[in-house]
Amino acid sequence: MKITIETTVNAPIERVWAAWNDPRAIEQWNAASPDWHTPRASVDLREGGQFSSRMEARDGSMGFDFAGTYTRIEPQRLIEYAMGDQRKVRVEFIPSDNSVTVRETFDAEGAHSVEQQRAGWQAILDNFARHVEGRA
Repeated sequence: MKITIETTVNAPIERVWAAWNDPRAIEQWNAASPDWHTPRASVDLREGGQFSSRMEARDGSMGFDFAGTYTRIEPQRLIEYAMGDQRKVRVEFIPSDNSVTVRETFDAEGAHSVEQQRAGWQAILDNFARHVEGRA
């Protein structure tokens, strides 16, 4: 099953693309709630390149690595990647006059409900929009 989420970011595509792919920016926005954070991230933005983000609860009680391999890159338009468990993700960047719609479509996993997965990924995407717009 595939899940799709999206948000509109009120910023030019250049700024949206840069924030999505800059490890230091990812460390600022990549969390679903204030009690989580990303202490480190790495990006090798090329087909066959890898990325990784370490996501942790701020109290140190749990954490995990979110990682994968880029399978398709179209600068300022599209990123596709496969995660370690081979689930696929497609991220589209759709610019309009003064904003960019960011749409993520990903394969659902079996450990959490579809609603939990949608809510968690949407919360991170909304945090991304706030960060890029300077509202974080």
